[in-house]
Amino acid sequence: MYNPKSLIAEEFISDEEIMDTLAYADANKDNLALVDEIIEKASKRKGLSHREASVLLACEDEIRVKKMYALAEQIKKDFYGNRIVMFAPLYLSNYCINGCVYCPYHIKNKHIARKKLTQEEIRREVIALQDMGHKRLAIEAGEDPQNNPIEYILESIRTIYDIKHKNGAIRRVNVNIAATTVEEYRMLHEAGIGTYILFQETYNKKGYEELHPYGPKSNYAYHTEAMDRAMEGGIDDVGLGVLFGLQMYRYEFAGLLMHAEHLEAVHGVGPHTISVPRIKPADDIDPNTFDNGISDEIFAKICALIRISVPYTGMIISTRESKEVREKVIRLGVSQISGGSKTSVGGYYEPEPEDSHSEQFNVSDQRTLDEVVKWLMEMGYIPSFCTACYREGRTGDRFMSLCKSGQIQNCCHPNALMTLKEYLMDYASEETKQIGEALIQAELYNIPKEKVKEICREKLAKIELGSRDFRF
Repeated sequence: MYNPKSLIAEEFISDEEIMDTLAYADANKDNLALVDEIIEKASKRKGLSHREASVLLACEDEIRVKKMYALAEQIKKDFYGNRIVMFAPLYLSNYCINGCVYCPYHIKNKHIARKKLTQEEIRREVIALQDMGHKRLAIEAGEDPQNNPIEYILESIRTIYDIKHKNGAIRRVNVNIAATTVEEYRMLHEAGIGTYILFQETYNKKGYEELHPYGPKSNYAYHTEAMDRAMEGGIDDVGLGVLFGLQMYRYEFAGLLMHAEHLEAVHGVGPHTISVPRIKPADDIDPNTFDNGISDEIFAKICALIRISVPYTGMIISTRESKEVREKVIRLGVSQISGGSKTSVGGYYEPEPEDSHSEQFNVSDQRTLDEVVKWLMEMGYIPSFCTACYREGRTGDRFMSLCKSGQIQNCCHPNALMTLKEYLMDYASEETKQIGEALIQAELYNIPKEKVKEICREKLAKIELGSRDFRF
């Protein structure tokens, strides 16, 4: 029985409910009166149910699809303005005891180079990331209790936060590690992490068990219920995601929205972020093995519909995707992107040997952070290195209430400009700096409150003189 308030995975992600939803969507995809009604409801900025959103995903009427895209673009502007938050992944270890058939870290892959960073190696990697200009990291590690115990993760977080190099500092560490216990989530919370991120990979239980034939990750319920344990452990910012291409995309889309509805129903706060990775080539992995790949057009539609269905959530797209794809979906709803990323264990401090093959997936967008920042600004976006909400306690329901009301704009816009100014002063190429300075001056006029605008001008002048880390 479907019950979004249940804590049992098979009840809040009900296969029967998803199949009924897909049948309902098929039956109504050409019911244009209903489609128009759903689009009108979405325009109220309160979101859509998984069933309503599934009807829109199934609808192929060109006029209505254009309306969906236009609405997604407007909702993105309403909630997140023209800001794009920047981050980078940091892979600590690729030791793993799972058998995930889509990931090169699976334990039976004997030719991948296995590596675990020492604390000194982490220090070198972090300094290299700081020297690029990054302030926000997402740490990643395979699941291996012997090589990657929680104590190693916690020590690594302490190391990262402790490193101050020139004007560099990592101000927010997000964590993407395997599902764990309430006690260990509490330890991560006490260590000061930002968002806990865990991709479901697939919400189809049968498909999940086939894709995870052995290892602790093979337990569908334990994995799917992880976010509830994380929130019980005090982590109120959690990030969802599926790996599109493993199973039927319409099934995954419905399941993803059901998971968001579950978090709202049980905890009063939905996902802080939703990621939209697609399976990509990697050592020992050929995406063509999976017959559920999706086109760029369907991918863009999924992004747009996530934005209008869960308008408050941050949407993340990584360097898995090309420059061209990222350019399209940023407009449709994405609010966070990575730049200058490495998906190998090591590689920021010095390039990984060509024959190492320790990447989790091939990077499609291989531009430097400076090139990505310049590209965003040329399109009229503000690259933001802001971490203020997390550090000011605006997390969980406190962040969501501000975001849903639109009041967050009075903090986020000036914070984005001040952190961009830091980047321009400390790390940018001369051409990027010139573009950025002009953008900051133009965007100052878009700060709603005059008092905030004046304070922001004062802080920008102080940054010019050498001060750092101002925030609203």
